[in-house]
Amino acid sequence: MSCRKRKDNILDQFPEKTAELEAFINKLPIKKEMHKKKGSLIASLHRAQEIFGYLPQSIQLYVAKKFRIELSDVYGVISFYSFFTTKPAGKFKISVCTGTACFVKGADKVLKEFEDKLTIKEGETREDLEFSLGGLRCVGACSLAPVVMVNDKVYGNVTAEMVKDIIEDCK
Repeated sequence: MSCRKRKDNILDQFPEKTAELEAFINKLPIKKEMHKKKGSLIASLHRAQEIFGYLPQSIQLYVAKKFRIELSDVYGVISFYSFFTTKPAGKFKISVCTGTACFVKGADKVLKEFEDKLTIKEGETREDLEFSLGGLRCVGACSLAPVVMVNDKVYGNVTAEMVKDIIEDCK
């Protein structure tokens, strides 16, 4: 096993993004007591995810060192809040609402069609990082059920037959 830095460290790959995160963290009031650090820690993780798109272990370790806390404390926050992700997301984040109204109107069929067309399962990202596929519990647009979101764009009254066209819209 080598002691050299790993080449897959995202911080080394994107020094400008790393500098942006460091500048953000350096402006925060980091307290000595852990319970007072939580707010700043969560804000830093949100900012890191905005900058890098996800929170791999190298970023978690970087944040832990900046806050002078254990890596397990950082991971505990990330794993508790569903907003945070440790996996890279695709360029197009497709989310199928699986709430009651959408499910009753066929969201399961729509989701299955996306899985078939994209050759990934719910919760996965394609290797080419073009598409991520996920489910949402409720979008709050029940009158448009079933609903699909692609990044910030909302598609309503979606049928399995419309999936191909939605994917084409992404290209």
